[in-house]
Amino acid sequence: MRRLFFFLVIGGLGLATLLSLGIWQMQRLAWKDDLVQTINARIAAAPVAVPQTPTEANDRYRAVTAQGTLGAQDLHVFWVTKDGAAGYRVISALVMGDGRRLLLDRGFIPSAAKNSPRSSGVVSVTGNLLWPDEGDWSTPAPEVEANILYARDLTYMADQLNTEPVLIVARSSEPVTAAIPQPVTAAGIPNNHLQYAITWFSLAFIWAAMTASFLWRSRAKPES
Repeated sequence: MRRLFFFLVIGGLGLATLLSLGIWQMQRLAWKDDLVQTINARIAAAPVAVPQTPTEANDRYRAVTAQGTLGAQDLHVFWVTKDGAAGYRVISALVMGDGRRLLLDRGFIPSAAKNSPRSSGVVSVTGNLLWPDEGDWSTPAPEVEANILYARDLTYMADQLNTEPVLIVARSSEPVTAAIPQPVTAAGIPNNHLQYAITWFSLAFIWAAMTASFLWRSRAKPES
């Protein structure tokens, strides 16, 4: 009898653990859905002037508009589009009328256009502020001589272009340039919590079935 009670306790604890993990993932799903809705609302909001002291916590994805002169130097971030085209995102300094210097992600150019001359001068830009979460320990270091970066590292780019570590990702610009804007979207934000929840609830069902089967067979056997 003690043996049956022991396995009943183990089975109950395992089932409770698996169910709690499934419920936690459902709570995470609700949180992520709310976060994505908030991000989409920020992206689509009416653009405002770039805040004087923007922060990631308060201003990430904020729709902004700015006018300034493009710096002469570009940085090229290796990129593959969702359609599989390889090329670079062009990062320039945007020098505003008050002397403020910001980073501007102008958009995508194909690999063949890397060394082609690009337009400069005054531009009006509408886009979104972004603090990219790119790169890790395995990301290659920038190839300085070839002017190739493998992640949009704000600190590095700001140091190279002598700007604030504030990045505007262009949605549109006037006049139109050769770089194809790659607007900020919420599409890349992972949201796998429903699949995780289904996995945990499935494991809970299997665990419960196996525990019940084991207890049934154990009760059917005569105690020795």
